[in-house]
Parts: sequence; C-alpha cells; structure tokens
Amino acid sequence: MADRQLPLRFPHRPSLAGEDFLVAPSNRDAVAWLDRWPDWPAPALIVCGAPGCGKTHLAAVFAHRSGARQAAAADLERELPQDLLAGAAAVIVDDADAAIAAGGERPLLHLFNSARESGKHLLLTAIEAPARWPLRLADLRSRLTGCPAVAVGPPDDELLAAILVKLFADRQLRVADTVVGYLVARMERSFDAARRIAARLDEASLSRGRAPSLALARAVLEETHDP
Repeated sequence: MADRQLPLRFPHRPSLAGEDFLVAPSNRDAVAWLDRWPDWPAPALIVCGAPGCGKTHLAAVFAHRSGARQAAAADLERELPQDLLAGAAAVIVDDADAAIAAGGERPLLHLFNSARESGKHLLLTAIEAPARWPLRLADLRSRLTGCPAVAVGPPDDELLAAILVKLFADRQLRVADTVVGYLVARMERSFDAARRIAARLDEASLSRGRAPSLALARAVLEETHDP
C-alpha cells in the first residue's frame, strides 16, 4: 500500500531528533523502567542488548524527557564527576562496557559515588549486564551488580516492518507491502540495518527514476551485504 500509516498497535515516543520510538515486546521492559525515573531503586539503571537493538535511541528519548546529560568515555576521564552532574538530574553513559575496557573504570566509580551522594542517577547502556564486564574494582562491581539491569531484544518482524514503513515515509518513498515483507524476511535484525537499507533504497530509486520494486530491494540487500 503506497500511503499507509504506521501500525497503531505500537505506541511511540518522540526522540530529541523528532523521530518516533516504537514500543514493542523487545523493548517494553526497558521503556517501563525509564518511565519510572526518577523513582529508581538504585543510583543507576543499565540497559543492555546487542548492537543495533535500539539502546542509543532509548537513551536519546530518555535524555529528551529528563534533561539528562550524555557523557562519552573521554568525558569520564577529562571531567570531574561533580561537573558532569552539574545542572542535570541524570547522566547517560552510552557503551559503558566499552568505556570500562578503555580504562574508564575508576572514573565511572567516582561518577557513581557522586550521583549517589547527590541524589542523581546514571543511565548506562552496554552489550551485556555488568556481571559480564571486565571489572577489576570490587567496589564498582558491587555497586553496579546491585543496580537493575534490563535487556533490550532484537526487533521482531512486525517491529522491523513498522520501522521500515516509517523510514520510507520520512523519505517520501512509496513502497509496497510486498517489498517491505521481502526486506524484513531477509535483512539483519537491527535498527541500524533498517536505516542503511532505507537510505540505500532511496538513493537507488532516485538514480533509476522509479519506485522501489522487489528487484531493486534484492539489489540493495546484496549491496548492503545483508543476507
């Protein structure tokens, strides 16, 4: 169908970038935890899941709603914890497990302690829960493993289809249901893959001067190295 709407069964949340975040079984638990803020039972919440599952997008939605500051691994090393927390009720550390592996263990411990002492919060995203992080500091391990950790799963077929429909609509692409179904059945199960495919299909459609077809979708999948 050319001009169909997003499936209404998925609630959506606006992100800082003005995009929609679709709430589905794969991310519903994480959304519920973020909605509980600031009534968290610990100073930190860890959201974990495979790359491309939507953790960063969830963090952006949380930042928009809470006014949380986003801090990179370099910020943990460069700035004092009180400076990172100044003027914000929460700090987001995306890819916290990678920051730990890069030497950010002690700065994260200091940031955690400062957040706890000041009644503020940390939102940490990671691939795995802290129990599997390469933590050497016992104090940090005990603090993080005492915090709630919620997993975000890969998007299912229905969610991937809704994401593709929205991405195509954003680009004013008229894409048939059969093409969306073909892509969903064969693409990588991630939000990143959906964005890559939508962008490439848009480019290919413009260069050929015709609406996306099954043949064009097949060519795009091959070019983007999706199975």
